[in-house]
Amino acid sequence: MADNLTNRKKKTKASFRSLEEIVASASDILRPPERLTVPESAERYRELRNEGGGYVGPYKNDNAPYMVEPGEILTSYEYQAMIFVGPAQSGKTETFPSWIVHSALCDPADMMLISPTHDASRDFSKRRLVKLHMDTKALKKQLLPGKQSANVFDVRYKSGMLLTLSHPSVAELRGKPIPRLWLTDFDAMPASVDGEGNPFDLARMRARTFKRFGMVVAESSPGRDVRNVKWVRTTSHEAPPTDSDSKASILSLYNRGDRRRFFWFCPHCSEPFEPTFDMLTWPEEGDDVFRAESATMVCPHCHDHIDHHQKHALNIKGRWVRDGQKLRADGTLTGLPMRSDIASFWLQGVCASFATWKDLVMKYIKAEEEYDKTGSEEALRATVNADQGQPYIPKAAATARLPEDLKNRAEDWGGTATDPCVPDGVRFLMATVDVQAGLKPAFVVHVYGVGVGNDIWHIHMFKIRKSKRIGDDGNPLNIDPAAYAEDWDVLIDDVMTRTYPLNDGSGRRMQVKLTGCDSGGKEGVTFNAYNFWRKLKNMKDGLQNRFQLLKGTPTPAWPHYKISFPDSTRKDRKAGARGDVPVGMMNSNLMKDQVSSLLGRTDIGGGMIHFPAWSEDWLYMQLTAEIRNDKGQWEKVGSKRNEAFDLLYYCLAMLRDPRINAHRIDWEKPPSWAEVWDENDLILEAEDDAGLVIRAPKKRRSFSDIGKGLG
Repeated sequence: MADNLTNRKKKTKASFRSLEEIVASASDILRPPERLTVPESAERYRELRNEGGGYVGPYKNDNAPYMVEPGEILTSYEYQAMIFVGPAQSGKTETFPSWIVHSALCDPADMMLISPTHDASRDFSKRRLVKLHMDTKALKKQLLPGKQSANVFDVRYKSGMLLTLSHPSVAELRGKPIPRLWLTDFDAMPASVDGEGNPFDLARMRARTFKRFGMVVAESSPGRDVRNVKWVRTTSHEAPPTDSDSKASILSLYNRGDRRRFFWFCPHCSEPFEPTFDMLTWPEEGDDVFRAESATMVCPHCHDHIDHHQKHALNIKGRWVRDGQKLRADGTLTGLPMRSDIASFWLQGVCASFATWKDLVMKYIKAEEEYDKTGSEEALRATVNADQGQPYIPKAAATARLPEDLKNRAEDWGGTATDPCVPDGVRFLMATVDVQAGLKPAFVVHVYGVGVGNDIWHIHMFKIRKSKRIGDDGNPLNIDPAAYAEDWDVLIDDVMTRTYPLNDGSGRRMQVKLTGCDSGGKEGVTFNAYNFWRKLKNMKDGLQNRFQLLKGTPTPAWPHYKISFPDSTRKDRKAGARGDVPVGMMNSNLMKDQVSSLLGRTDIGGGMIHFPAWSEDWLYMQLTAEIRNDKGQWEKVGSKRNEAFDLLYYCLAMLRDPRINAHRIDWEKPPSWAEVWDENDLILEAEDDAGLVIRAPKKRRSFSDIGKGLG
């Protein structure tokens, strides 16, 4: 027992040999803070001893000069948080070791590093923290003696400061008052910590007790995709939305701050600009290495080329500019800067000190090649995020366009929304119908003109809301295609047999060649749609040949368009299918891809989509209401309506119908229903005031040709 007591005393015996040593040790706790910024203390105390053949010597801020201002924020009482968005190899994470040096040697206070995972915290400890203590002698001397004072996740210093390495968890971020916290690789962290909120806001709660003496930092490369490509910035430095369901991303945190961007001064014209990857240019010819090595940057002002070797000098002279400010060529700042208790920074990849333009371009070229070969976007996403410092826009979303892009192409060919006309160039008309069977039932109808090269004109857009059924008050009742089979009859007069005046002033009118109608939707719609086609067939006038029921399918292997005959022996019994009604089955994804492609064309005769000057904004909104999601399926953006997008893809699908075969039309010798106006069998001659037909000269056609035109 006595031996055990003796051993215990030996283990707890103080390591100080004299009173002077005790006083000297206590002086680290009692001395006042040294008035240095984090960058200043890094240059005074921090050392680098790279055993791999790299730089050895005192830490130099000039290696990454753009990190000086963010480092100075860490000791500013004006801000309580700092956000840094930047690429890999920019030195953004190296500011945290410099902050440790400053805190341990100049201004002691507890610190916490929060990495995305437990393993990432362990890796930081073993690879960076241990080396920091070994390289920086002054910091190593501040370690509290004894093995228990330093382990993988906790380090104690003589000043009383405690450094903790952790990961996002409620246990780690709740109930621990810590004045200084650093969240690294924020976009790799969970968007919400156990449902309690995002890691940044939880970390700020830990530092709240210290008020202006607290500081929380989050840094990361952008790691989340742009959610809405139709977003329009409200300020010049605003970042696009990359958060989801109120869960923060590094760019959404950046938007909370004062939004600083790093600007260069052109070495040729001295005008300031924010350098981005899009400003790099390289040859189209030659091998990949040659192309990447030849990359230069084009000044957006004077269009002179800037070489990579000039980058360091440009970084040295570069300036951070807050949102609302304007940087002039003489270096002065004008304008009212945005104010916030968060200082936020966004650095572009072309500025990164430890990455070359050759590397950036080479990775991008290789990633594009991989996408072309495999369709995988992972390499592209990785290089855009980590190397360029930009949020990624998926390829499917990138094809989306703004409504105003389409509106700017509107043409004035006469007519109005209520009195439309057929413009020159249209050879035949097609109509498509969507069935709305919700709270406000209606037939939504769009009429299109088709011309040489399968150009398409929007001729007419309207809704049919009233049926032919009469109420007790003598007025037509509201239409309900799902409940009343007779309500489908309005399509005969209002759509199928409707005619439209030509815009040449001749009084002639053009008939509709083919009408397509969606046959799916609310229960009852399909049943009544099939019976309507049977009714047309029983009328014995061939109208069923000018009407086609349609149905979309996302099945990848399905062709663009194929006539099918649903059979009640399968799953279509409730739809009244007996294998006698032809239904045009459309591959919705393929056809919507085609719509998206054609909406971007501006070459006449190449499948261009034309819009009338009188069309309202809702048309353009609906035509841009869908994007491809990450699964490759088309979906609506938010709650926007998309009928115009659907009806246009119906039209494109019907151009493949055997009765049309538009892609096989020889426009030099077209069928009679696609001829020029003076020879077109679907154009009705004008009538005078007495109702007499005024015939225009027309070449003779056989009865079979006329039959083909009508049927």
